[in-house]
Formats: sequence, C-alpha cells, structure tokens
Amino acid sequence: MSLSALLEERRPQRADARRNFDAVLAAAVTAYAELGAGVGMEEIARRAGVGVATLYRNFPTRIALMEAVYLATVDELVRFGNSIEEPDPWNALEMWLLKFADFMRTKHPIVTVLTEASVVYAPARDAIYRIADPLVERARQAGEVRLDVDADDVMRVIFAVTGGVYRDDPQLQRAVRIVLDGIQPHVPLT
Repeated sequence: MSLSALLEERRPQRADARRNFDAVLAAAVTAYAELGAGVGMEEIARRAGVGVATLYRNFPTRIALMEAVYLATVDELVRFGNSIEEPDPWNALEMWLLKFADFMRTKHPIVTVLTEASVVYAPARDAIYRIADPLVERARQAGEVRLDVDADDVMRVIFAVTGGVYRDDPQLQRAVRIVLDGIQPHVPLT
C-alpha cells in the first residue's frame, strides 16, 4: 500500500472534517519543523485554527499526529524522488541525497520519537529505499559510486549525518558533501 493510501485511510470523508484534518496536518508539519517534537497539541490546534477537540477527533494521540505528518512528508519526498529525470546517474543520486538530507534535517524531531514499532515506520522506510536503491545502483553501474557501497550503506550514513546538531545549514551541507565524496570511487592523488 502506498504512503498516500495509508494517509487517505486516516482522512475523514466529510468535506469540513477533511479541511480540518488537512489544516491540522499542515500546522503540525510547520510546528514540528520550527519547535521540535515537544510542541504542544494546543499550539498545533491554534496554528491550524481549530479547537483542541477537533484536533483530537482527527488525531487521538500525539503519536497518531506525528505518524500522519511523517506519512505526508515522506510521501512528498518519494514524489520528488520519482520525479527526478536527470540523465546523469551521479547528479540524480546527488539531487536525491541532498533533498533527503534536507528532509531529515526538518523531520529529525519526529523520526526520533517514532520507532520501528510504529505502523508507519516500515512502509515509509520501504518507500524511501525504493527510490534510493535504483539511484545508487545506477550510479554504481556508471562507475560513480564505489562497488563496495550499497544503498543501505549510503542511507545509514546520511541518517547518521543528519541526526547531528549543526551550527548552521552550510555546516550540514558540508557534512553531506563529505559523505558524497566518500561514496565515490577513490581517485589516486598525483
């Protein structure tokens, strides 16, 4: 089942309820990115322009809301990955990894709360790997990625790099660039 379908299962049928659901979801995406995973449900309801009861009717627990946010944002990331039409394998992989690093930077607070026990963890991970696996393999086949590196290696290093605390975005970008340099075949120094 796709991530969109999993999210759609949670979305109410009535138009007004759907609008409230979507407003809460959008407010939560922004609030978690700005304030972290500890942001209160009342703050999210306020930002969405709905009452707390409406928020809880749609998302009965904080975890349910985080799961919906994670599904929606991973779905957006996957759509980006599917839209990459870059013919150069390295450039396509680089585009994906930079977008993924940015995604992880803003979603790290949620990812740290959700665990493998979450019902959305495995489908989201699988969807991410369905993008990463062919991009890494294509770049490997083109000689742009080391033969001893696979997509799982690359994604785990990116997960680790994006989980750190950086003084600013340029420092995070440098860390991602170090990973990118590290997965390329070694070129002997002359």
